[in-house]
Amino acid sequence: MTVRTRFAPSPTGYLHIGGVRTALFNWLFARRHGGRFILRIDDTDRERNVEAALRPILDGFRWLGIDWDEGPEVGGPYAPYYQSQRTERYRAAVGELLDRGLAYRDYATADETTAEREAAQREKRRFIYSRRWMAETDADAARFEGEGRTAVVRLKMPREGACRFDDLVRGPVAFDWALEQDHVIQRADCSHLYHLASAVDDHDFAISHVIRAEEHLSNTPRQIFIAEGLGYELPRYAHLPYVAAPGGSEKLSKRKLGKYLTQPEFKKVHDHGAGILAALGEVVVPARFNPVLVEFYRDVGYRPDALVNYLLLLGWSLDDRTEDFARNEMIEHFSLERVNRSAASFDPQKLMAFEERRMNALPAAEKAEVVTPYLGRLGLLGAEPTASERDRVAAVVAAAGDRIKVAGEIVRYAEFFQDDTVFPYDAKAFRKRVGAPGAADRLRRFRPVLEAVEPFDAPTLDAALHRFVEAEEIKIGQIIHAVRVAVTGKGVGFGLFEALEILGRAACLARIDRALAVAEAQSDAD
Repeated sequence: MTVRTRFAPSPTGYLHIGGVRTALFNWLFARRHGGRFILRIDDTDRERNVEAALRPILDGFRWLGIDWDEGPEVGGPYAPYYQSQRTERYRAAVGELLDRGLAYRDYATADETTAEREAAQREKRRFIYSRRWMAETDADAARFEGEGRTAVVRLKMPREGACRFDDLVRGPVAFDWALEQDHVIQRADCSHLYHLASAVDDHDFAISHVIRAEEHLSNTPRQIFIAEGLGYELPRYAHLPYVAAPGGSEKLSKRKLGKYLTQPEFKKVHDHGAGILAALGEVVVPARFNPVLVEFYRDVGYRPDALVNYLLLLGWSLDDRTEDFARNEMIEHFSLERVNRSAASFDPQKLMAFEERRMNALPAAEKAEVVTPYLGRLGLLGAEPTASERDRVAAVVAAAGDRIKVAGEIVRYAEFFQDDTVFPYDAKAFRKRVGAPGAADRLRRFRPVLEAVEPFDAPTLDAALHRFVEAEEIKIGQIIHAVRVAVTGKGVGFGLFEALEILGRAACLARIDRALAVAEAQSDAD
């Protein structure tokens, strides 16, 4: 048997962390068994069938390296892979179910079914539809239609016995048929609902394993009823535990960002990313800038393999100690037997730890390459950086070291790529370090030291500054902070002498001259 798995997102415009975890497990299972991973678009809801809403989903999967063998933009032997384009196939399936007495046309109005439901509530009994308005014959249908009624098509579910199947994660599962409703599979406008479309597609696309979130477990009996009613061979089912919100008490939801931001760990990651986008001068759209969505991590510069590695461990483990996996190791070791039954809590801080390890492990050249596009977004580098620009990026990245946890953090070092006459000062740091009594005079006396020092490298600059401190009989803090603010605009950063070397002599002298002029202007204004 060829293993064929699928992930079937609705085109919502978002790629949710929990959905990606499900897609990843499907992808890994298919790759582990030499099978095929299919991307199917569940767009039966016509109001949400917006082509633009699919783009972020496809782009997100490509960024994560979760490629699909069949589906949108790839094609395949079972095309089309959009449910909205398979209406005739679903209509035929409905016809078969009607012919076999496994479905019926129901002419009840919404008020009539509501009245039955409310009666059951008053009598404190479980609601089971009476089938009072079921058309068992064409004559029944004609009579109801003569009253101006329109029909939906419902499944005619069994009223005794049980649906039993072996779930590859949860083990033996049973549902009493008597507790199942007569679910609608075709609306009055002849459009089709999820349960029918999903069962038909899984058969038509030869899906061998349906691996999905446990929220779909209750859907399985009705889909098995449809599949068996149509004579289909059933796939194997595996229902994954849901990805829980921080704290593990409920399912992770993109709609509850405000609630999550009350938790310090979640807020820290959110605000860190927001700071990067703010530094880029980009508008933070709350609906999209959400650590529950994949776009958040892509936009601020996480490594895709870090996110994939972390998601692997949300509900799966190899042992009690191994956390870091290369992509080929994930494929080699993945199995459904190692999936946990309990929910896995999403922890953005732990994800950040995976990100830091991945970023720190990058070779210097690759690390410089992944941060460069963010400088381009700031307009500080062209589409094709020059050799000297690339060298400067590499130097800043090396000097910053593990301070750059995500690629977007390079924007915190924009001063190394800005014009000497326009880069901004931190106003508070400037007044404290350059505007303090005597600071500008010391900075003015230190300028000739920089002008004369040879070679202009970090060790020589370090030694020259210490000689200056001894000659002036001052503390090192009385000059080093003023120099930092003058040349970088900030009161903190990586090693000062590395910063001076990266900027170069001419830039450092020009920046000190500008700082002295600003300090003099502020003094006159005071």
